[in-house]
Amino acid sequence: MDIVYSSGLELARAIKDKEISSVEATSAYLDRIEAVEPRVSAFVNLCADDARERARQIDRAIAAGDDAGPLCGVPIAIKDVLSTRGFTTTCGSRMLEKFVPVYDATAVERVTAAGTVMLGKANMDEFAMGSSTENSYFGPTHNPWDLDRVPGGSSGGSAAAVSAGEAPWALGSDTGGSIRQPAALCGIVGMKPTYGLVSRYGLVAFASSLDQVGPMALDVSDCAALLGVISGHDRRDSTSIEQPAVDYLSRLTGEVKGLKVAIVKELSSEGIDPGVLEKIKAAMDVLEGLGVTCEEVSLPSFSYGLSAYYLIAPAEASSNLARFDGVRYGFRAAGEFADIWEMYDATRAQGFGPEVKRRIMLGTYALSAGYYDEYYAKAQKIRTLIVQDYARAFDTYDLLVSPTSPTTAFKLGEKMDDPLTMYLSDICTIPVNLAGIPALSLPCGLAGGLPVGFQIMGPPLSEQKILDAALALERELKFDVRPVGLEAG
Repeated sequence: MDIVYSSGLELARAIKDKEISSVEATSAYLDRIEAVEPRVSAFVNLCADDARERARQIDRAIAAGDDAGPLCGVPIAIKDVLSTRGFTTTCGSRMLEKFVPVYDATAVERVTAAGTVMLGKANMDEFAMGSSTENSYFGPTHNPWDLDRVPGGSSGGSAAAVSAGEAPWALGSDTGGSIRQPAALCGIVGMKPTYGLVSRYGLVAFASSLDQVGPMALDVSDCAALLGVISGHDRRDSTSIEQPAVDYLSRLTGEVKGLKVAIVKELSSEGIDPGVLEKIKAAMDVLEGLGVTCEEVSLPSFSYGLSAYYLIAPAEASSNLARFDGVRYGFRAAGEFADIWEMYDATRAQGFGPEVKRRIMLGTYALSAGYYDEYYAKAQKIRTLIVQDYARAFDTYDLLVSPTSPTTAFKLGEKMDDPLTMYLSDICTIPVNLAGIPALSLPCGLAGGLPVGFQIMGPPLSEQKILDAALALERELKFDVRPVGLEAG
């Protein structure tokens, strides 16, 4: 079989049936990484030797008739914001360049227990702050569809690795669209689960009330399988929902007839590229052909979502990143200092990149005395309005849809000097995080030769319904996930 670009589930079945070995699968992906990684730069760090040894262990378990897990022997990429025991977790930052955790994140524990083989840690915007993976201390990642363009962010390394055939699937994290937006720009499937469905234990925090771990994969079935593995209650995470894991894959039907779906007016009009909107409307037509009622709904508070997010998220970041002071762990500036405050200043000035500094300053300002009520408190009120708008819409509609990103992948460097324009890349995804609801991005076609993402949103814990709708669309659209730019290069 052609291992690279096989789905994770296809590989798991083949390994379990001894058609191929885990060592063969792992070696095929490591060879692919060696061939394309110099052009893509999807990984911060590879663990090739450990991966091969892990694959050998799984093969021995299968040969002995032992249960090697439902995802037995299938390679995976892990975003470098998730703690991995004995292996560096950098968050794309100089601050954690040499940091080696002593424990695994819960999501990592669970994919490991399911039998996956970690290939390495995927590149990302520093501390998950960015929409292009250009803010990484280790350099930018390139979009496999066009190597002169961004892969999106902050999970751009994870998305590019899957899109480039360097891994069949990956774990990412989503604070304001950081799974869905890069999935859209790289032409793969990415899902942000309901807040609390997947444990945040071991996820290095950006904004604690917004962050969520989720799957990124070549197709909807793989996405469902990976989500089923990582979901479920975790007592180590106080925000974890107290419910058992759900086997989304076994319940996946693709049945959508009779559903009521609405496209969000505020996320599909002003500021959306015509080529993107054309593909979104074509996907809506496909849904109608499958027996879905499609309408338009106005959610007025969404117009303020971007502004609210860029007060709430930086405020939480300024608190979370205060721990990086050069004392407890991570980078410390060299030299002689008059006092500890001077050492703090030097460490943070040298250890953090420009985008992280920008958001820390913005968040600290929003929380400062005299400005808290004027900015942060008002942003939280807008957040409540967004939650209420969603709730009213879901009283009438089963699902809501929109573009995932207002544009296709933009050129590397195009928006680096204009932060406000860069922030607008997340305008369609941010309301989902503010409300804590689930959403998925599915490739729905090409505009100008680049992938377009179709976002499907649902009420809390409606992951199964979203996955079914995505599967129905995927079957009809038959999108080819192979990046033509990389193959041509």
